[in-house]
Amino acid sequence: MNSFEEVFENVKQYCRDNDKIPAIAIKTWIDPLKTVSFDGKDAVFSVDTEFQKNIVMTTYASVLGDAFLNVLGLNVNIIINVESDEPALSGQIPTDDELEKKNAELEKSVKFANYDYTFDTFIEGPSNSFALACSKSVAKNCGEREISGYNPLFIYGPSGMGKTHLITAIANEVRKNHPSFNIVYVTSETFGNDLISAIKNNLISDFQEKYRNADMLLIDDIQFFAGKERMQEEFFHTFYKLHQEGKQIVITSDKPPKELITLESRLRTRFEGGLIADISAPDYETRLAIINRKSELLDMKMPAEVSEFMANRLKSNIRQLEGAVIRLKALNHFAGSPITISMAQSVIRDVLTDEQPIPITVEKIISEVSTVYGVSPEDLRSNKRSQQVSIARKVAIYVVREITQMPLASIGTEFGGRDHSTIVYSVNSVTEAIQKDQNLSNLVNDIIKNIRDKSKT
Repeated sequence: MNSFEEVFENVKQYCRDNDKIPAIAIKTWIDPLKTVSFDGKDAVFSVDTEFQKNIVMTTYASVLGDAFLNVLGLNVNIIINVESDEPALSGQIPTDDELEKKNAELEKSVKFANYDYTFDTFIEGPSNSFALACSKSVAKNCGEREISGYNPLFIYGPSGMGKTHLITAIANEVRKNHPSFNIVYVTSETFGNDLISAIKNNLISDFQEKYRNADMLLIDDIQFFAGKERMQEEFFHTFYKLHQEGKQIVITSDKPPKELITLESRLRTRFEGGLIADISAPDYETRLAIINRKSELLDMKMPAEVSEFMANRLKSNIRQLEGAVIRLKALNHFAGSPITISMAQSVIRDVLTDEQPIPITVEKIISEVSTVYGVSPEDLRSNKRSQQVSIARKVAIYVVREITQMPLASIGTEFGGRDHSTIVYSVNSVTEAIQKDQNLSNLVNDIIKNIRDKSKT
């Protein structure tokens, strides 16, 4: 494991998988813990308030210690420092039974605050009104050959802006109006996994039947097709058949077709032949509406000055806004004190910390590169010298160096114990090659971007 952050992610995962700590408690109390240092004996964290520290230390410290023991095989002391100079929130620290009851109450209120992705639950604003109108039109007229200009519908924008909400709303609306329709809605990752499984089990005809007989096909995050030739090949033939038959196709991406430079040009041109709609960051009024809507669903009386404060501070995406409101509900629920701007400040710090990418491991990088080049992770660590494996191995070494900045000797260890000079040669070889070969440069850049994007999700 490469870092304290990654160790702690594994500790939290152990707690989730083994039901050691309720999911809502992990999100409310454990996720906000900021990793400070770990020397093999003391795991040092920081929090914003004394109240948070007291809850974790009195209720979850022993559970975390047990989780560290199971993950690392080490007895670890949990130490928590308080960063903020703000006074502790009011309210007594609840007993274990009281805390369990409060967790259950909070879990219930958050559950009821979740909503289906429909057009009715989508908050419209200037940043998304065109994409919403296009989505409603496609859902209303699905199956009509006369709307060929809307096929495919390509929605693009940064992560967390509502693309998945819209594409799911389209599927839900069509399913409601046409219950007999065969609607296939998948992420690009699911499409790829289905294809790999079909090839492995010699069931490619079943794969093609599933996707090519759809009445409506919706693919989320098409950018992850970049560099994956077999996936693009299968998707092209699927796209062509459905489009010729007048079946509706909806696609989302983090950027417009023309910027998906490592997708085949025949795919990009077909995407551009349909309707392209973008979603950008919500404006202030839309952010405020989202905060107030989520507060109502959580049965939380949000003071106007607090919602305005949050709308002014959290500008990145919708997912961030909704997460902040849920955390504020949790803090208010456990503290038993009125919602204040000071409380919102604490929540915002937690949310912005959570927006940092999950640490990227060498294993994740090797897995991504091996998928792109059609080889196995074991091949990249082996002594195989076929041209395909050799090129993929060099690219993987280059990407590991580029993303992690690990020492070259450590990278050599990760790749089957290769010596320092081999790693230097691989890094230099790819560095020179991407300066001369624009296609390779685009491919490597897309691999790096995809890896970093996946670490944020």
